[in-house]
Amino acid sequence: MESKLHPALIVSNIKTHVLIILEKDSTHYTTWKTLFKVHCQIYEVLDHLSPKQPVPKPTAESSDEAAAAKAEAAVRAADNLWNQLDAVVLRWIYATVSAPLLHIILQPGQTTHAAWFVVESEFNDNKNTRAIFLGQEFANLSLENFSNMADYCQHAKHLAEQLKSVGSPVDDRMLVIKILTGLTEQYDSISIVLQNRDPLPNFNEVRSRLNMEEQKKKWQATRGSQAAATSLATTTATSSNGASQQQPSFFHPFDRGCGQSRGGHGRGRGKSYSGRGSNRYSNQQQTPTHPYIVFPSN
Repeated sequence: MESKLHPALIVSNIKTHVLIILEKDSTHYTTWKTLFKVHCQIYEVLDHLSPKQPVPKPTAESSDEAAAAKAEAAVRAADNLWNQLDAVVLRWIYATVSAPLLHIILQPGQTTHAAWFVVESEFNDNKNTRAIFLGQEFANLSLENFSNMADYCQHAKHLAEQLKSVGSPVDDRMLVIKILTGLTEQYDSISIVLQNRDPLPNFNEVRSRLNMEEQKKKWQATRGSQAAATSLATTTATSSNGASQQQPSFFHPFDRGCGQSRGGHGRGRGKSYSGRGSNRYSNQQQTPTHPYIVFPSN
């Protein structure tokens, strides 16, 4: 009967399961370690992170050579499978660490347990130094250094978990206090409301309230921008309409008296010369007049 394929052998890309690439100076070691161990447990290779257990020898009697040979073949097959699976898990480790960290842990003929131990030592041997580094980052945490509220709260939670992994745990109350004190001025109102709660709300509630406050402020800003744009468009349209309705007026000196003369028979001045004195007016060359331009006389 054909043997069943081990589930770990069908994993094509470990990065779709362990989404973190572990850097040399990263604060994500605990997260990476947790995800990696869960993945190994799902695919039945968690024992490869520990030292290899000795393979049991066959117990068949020497007189039964066929049974002994069969048992020995089974042991070799199991040992070969274990070595194959160990290489698979070792490749998972290599694929989920950065190049600088890979150069530190990589050794010829290395087993999964040996590589796992080197990674663990790299991040756990200097716990005090890492605790100081993480503590400083936690103390200087501020919302102004993040693009949104969700990233800010998540990073605060992550730092608290990392501090716990190096022996400097931060309880939920201190985590909430740090998140509230790191907010910017525009969140003073919601911060005061949450601070006055006794006891303080837990991390999940604070994160939820702050995310809602952020969404409200974004909505208010969008609404204000739309109102300002609408007002500007209305003002521009009104100004354009008013300018188009104004017609320019011109004054021409020769238009004076160009209408009908008084009585309709040319007694006035202008172009209607049918009245009295029209011959005299037509025989003389008039000098044009203008309120601002002086023309030479004949």
